[in-house]
Amino acid sequence: MTKEKVTSQQVAQLAGVSQSAVSRVYTAGASASKKTTAKVHKAATTLGYRPNVLARAMVSGKSRIIGLFVGYLENQFYPDAIEKLSTQLQVKGYHVLIFMASKTAGNIDSVVEEILDYQVEGIIVASVALSSQLADRCRLAGVPIVLFNRSQDGEGLSCVTSDNFSGGAKAARFLLAGGHKKIGYIAGWEGASTQRDREFGFTAALQQAGGTLYAREVGDFSMEKASEATRQMFSEDSPDAVFVANDHMAFAVMDTLRFELGLRIPEDVSVISYDDVPAAAWPAYNLTTVRQCADQMVQETVRILMEQIHSDGMQGQQVAIGSPIIVRGSARIPEGWE
Repeated sequence: MTKEKVTSQQVAQLAGVSQSAVSRVYTAGASASKKTTAKVHKAATTLGYRPNVLARAMVSGKSRIIGLFVGYLENQFYPDAIEKLSTQLQVKGYHVLIFMASKTAGNIDSVVEEILDYQVEGIIVASVALSSQLADRCRLAGVPIVLFNRSQDGEGLSCVTSDNFSGGAKAARFLLAGGHKKIGYIAGWEGASTQRDREFGFTAALQQAGGTLYAREVGDFSMEKASEATRQMFSEDSPDAVFVANDHMAFAVMDTLRFELGLRIPEDVSVISYDDVPAAAWPAYNLTTVRQCADQMVQETVRILMEQIHSDGMQGQQVAIGSPIIVRGSARIPEGWE
């Protein structure tokens, strides 16, 4: 048995006000006296009335909804970042709809095409690829897009990342300063700009110091694949240090090194990673890692999105946030390092 929908006209009659007064009470920024607001809220509670936000959005073109797309949530960095993004957008008076998509552009294109029909005012794309055709489609619809933790070529696209190249270089210099000679790298998904830039920075710093990468395997940002990559890398002539493209994989790498291969960390092999998710500080891992400053990345993402929503132009902005090394106990600490 379905309950008949309560209308704003019924609320107005019970509250003894006009229907336009009810509309003002439920419209952000509209003018309504405290007395009128109290009467309308009391009547709405009595009748069980809720305003139809989607219907209002169809009329006004202002849904106050931001579409947020993420590729995967296994990595602890993303649930934390999504919570921060949602909180910051709510402070601005917006609500977030979260959608899952695969890493590749084809999947997200179909999802974004659907969500555009819901009158979203902006889109944040976290760690997935975006086709140039879809970027153009959103631009024509007047819906700004900001890429979070992913950079991508394309005129007018806005991107907020950590400075992955610089962060990778810092990881290399840390290991070199610790006296390591045989340094390996376990890559993430090779279609990701974060993976690409971290590896570029890492290998560039090694080469600048006259060294080369001793070993390389691909973990694809997967714990299972990272474990297998570790077995392959340490099957013979093992490295004395390894840089892992993110913490999510590094936990699997450390577990495999210690519990399967019987190696001590950092006595036998140093491990350094990227992200600084909460578990990196757990005593079980005590992971030295390059920190992604999620708070600053979120602030910049929301700032850019709000500027683009409230302006006629949608000129792209590219922001790279500095990434400091957080020194813990998983890698040999160079003498005199500060």
